[in-house]
Amino acid sequence: MRFDLTDLRLFLHVAEAGSITAGAERSALALASASARIRGMEAAAGTALLQRGRRGVAPTPAGEAVLHHARLVLQQMERMRGELGDYARGLKGHVRILGNTAAMTEFLPEPLAEWLAAHPRIDVDLEERPSHAIVEAVAAGLADLGIVADMADGGAADGSGGLERIPFRIDRLVLAVPRGHPLAARRRIAFAEVLGEDFVGLSPGSALQDHLARHAARAGRPLTLRVRLGGFDAVCRMVEQGVGLAVVPETAARRCRRSMAIRAVPLSDPWALRRLSICVRSLDALPAHARRLVEYLAKDSSGV
Repeated sequence: MRFDLTDLRLFLHVAEAGSITAGAERSALALASASARIRGMEAAAGTALLQRGRRGVAPTPAGEAVLHHARLVLQQMERMRGELGDYARGLKGHVRILGNTAAMTEFLPEPLAEWLAAHPRIDVDLEERPSHAIVEAVAAGLADLGIVADMADGGAADGSGGLERIPFRIDRLVLAVPRGHPLAARRRIAFAEVLGEDFVGLSPGSALQDHLARHAARAGRPLTLRVRLGGFDAVCRMVEQGVGLAVVPETAARRCRRSMAIRAVPLSDPWALRRLSICVRSLDALPAHARRLVEYLAKDSSGV
């Protein structure tokens, strides 16, 4: 049987997305072409590689075997491209990064922009996910690196003990309140104390919003969201207007209060202080360009 790199990349994208349509889009292929390639792979293998259902597709046991080898082959190709990057002008490297909300919005954009500007032949694919899902994806080889949150005591909040971890940044969560609000004078406050208040939150699918919802559930009280928005600046603008309170990273609150009438009240909960770490399966096994990116991102991590 003969599968080319396009076949393997397509099959990986389809398996990750659980959909041939979405896999075709990620692979920049027409749906008809992608479907024909999958059928060709199954014909060459002599067995079904995908189980098709109403809710999408999933790899069969044979498909899982193909998926495993596809990851190895594509990772090796990326490693080769990185090693030859200084010589092979026609090759471009690619790095897939998964990050939680704070990493993606507050800490990653600036250093990543600097690195990408200095490496014009490298592309980066970014996706936001909760820390526990990032760990699973990195461990399964679905991403080159992830940025996840630890507990304040240094333990892994995400169960990523089997991965290599490199310190990245400190993320402190605070309660954003309007200037003049009764809570604005508080020096610290527990999350459970304010669960009876109205909140402004982030859009569905936000890793931070899911994180807060879980802690509200553990406290036995619902998190009442009046409105959801796509970014911290918009959230803080709603807070300024008295729409509700919000839990945001301290960096976002500091930035927004320069132009908005809000105050940031530190949360006293241990989980509100999080150490962000870069996690990889093996730093030495990464393609050279991905390894250089990790080293660049970690260079300002003193004190984490």
